[in-house]
Amino acid sequence: MDLTFMVVLVIALALFFDFTNGFHDTANAMATPIATGAIKPKTAVALAAILNLVGAFLSTEVAKTISGGIINEGGPNGVAITPEMIFAGLMGAVLWNLFTWLLGLPSSSSHALFGGLIGAAIVGTWSFGAVNFMVVVSKVLLPALLAPAIAGLVAFLCTKLAYSITKRSDPDSGDKLTQKRGGFRRGQIFSSSLVALAHGTNDAQKTMGVITLVLVASGLQTAGTGPHIWVITACALAIAGGTYAGGWRIIRTLGSGLTDVKPAQGFAAETSTAAAILASSHLGFALSTTHVASGSVIGSGLGRKGATVRWGAIGKIGITWLLTLPAAALVGGLAALLIRTGIVGIVIVAVLGLSAILIMFVLSQRETVDHSNAISDVDAVGEAMHIPSKKERDRLAVKARAAQKVAEKAAKRAAETDAARAAAQTALDRADTAVLKAMTKAAANAHDPKDQSAKGKAKVDAKKGKK
Repeated sequence: MDLTFMVVLVIALALFFDFTNGFHDTANAMATPIATGAIKPKTAVALAAILNLVGAFLSTEVAKTISGGIINEGGPNGVAITPEMIFAGLMGAVLWNLFTWLLGLPSSSSHALFGGLIGAAIVGTWSFGAVNFMVVVSKVLLPALLAPAIAGLVAFLCTKLAYSITKRSDPDSGDKLTQKRGGFRRGQIFSSSLVALAHGTNDAQKTMGVITLVLVASGLQTAGTGPHIWVITACALAIAGGTYAGGWRIIRTLGSGLTDVKPAQGFAAETSTAAAILASSHLGFALSTTHVASGSVIGSGLGRKGATVRWGAIGKIGITWLLTLPAAALVGGLAALLIRTGIVGIVIVAVLGLSAILIMFVLSQRETVDHSNAISDVDAVGEAMHIPSKKERDRLAVKARAAQKVAEKAAKRAAETDAARAAAQTALDRADTAVLKAMTKAAANAHDPKDQSAKGKAKVDAKKGKK
């Protein structure tokens, strides 16, 4: 197959992966502010798209990690990485991304990409030397373990702090009063925007690294150089477009599937996520924003007293995290194995991949999840109670006492009315009883023989008297 055509095909698939990365990871930034009602769903994804676009231009350190770090291409100790291998690796990443999106599971697009490339490189070269495992451990696996834990711990502490400084006791009754936390909703808009910016800074670079890798592998770019401006622009537009498409299934999972998120929690989780991602981008760590965002949401849920943390859903996500890299590596390796047969293998991989993509899209239409039903209980989440001032509490106390007096008078009148009704009913019952007794006695006398003879005698005496 013509090299130029293969390079174009790989770049197109890489940009499609970048698009899936965008809608797959929209939830990382916007799930919690949507869940708390801090920002409208459509506005949230539009804002995230713009900030992902901007973030893609801010750094290229992660791109260099992928293009010149994980895959050991060129050089005296390197192996020959071909565009066909990269195509196979991308296919594994894309299919895993879409599969987890269909299930609504927030898996790592980054680990899917790394797994696909690693599997394809090993099978394509029949050599483990194609992969720099030290780089994989130091800049992929260790950050994957440490970053979510650290972000979750920070979110836990921030949530505790946020709730502790917004609570106080009523000096009169000692009852706990919760301050109005509307400021956290506004803060969420800023913190979620920071996460979206960080996502563009970190994740768009991964596709830049892949495209740079294929250009180096095809001899169109010198090894060790950074991505060209057209590569940066194309990747920025692709991830922004995917973000605007919105991954509503995963937004539903992160927004309300792990824990019931309230404004203070959301602000703490997003701030922790943004800090971890921006730091990793600066250090060149190919961090999974999904892992960090999920860890932060879980940490914030544990930090709020009385919050429900759904460990069953967390367990499913944890299993998905563990399977992502090896599963994508397996698919990438199988694709590379087919591609080794030549043009026929490339065609088979392309046809099978396209068929799988179409099947998953058709299956997704059975249950449509969009901005209208992704978070159905927004209004019930994040309710805040206002603490009245001393004057307001005094006025409320006066009103309460007045209302109590009115209620007592009404109760007294109701009791008097009930007593009068009871007395009237008793008198009526007695009268009915007396009437009934009189009627019974009269009926009995009417049928008494002695009484009848007395009446007859009285009539005879009356007639004699007339004569």
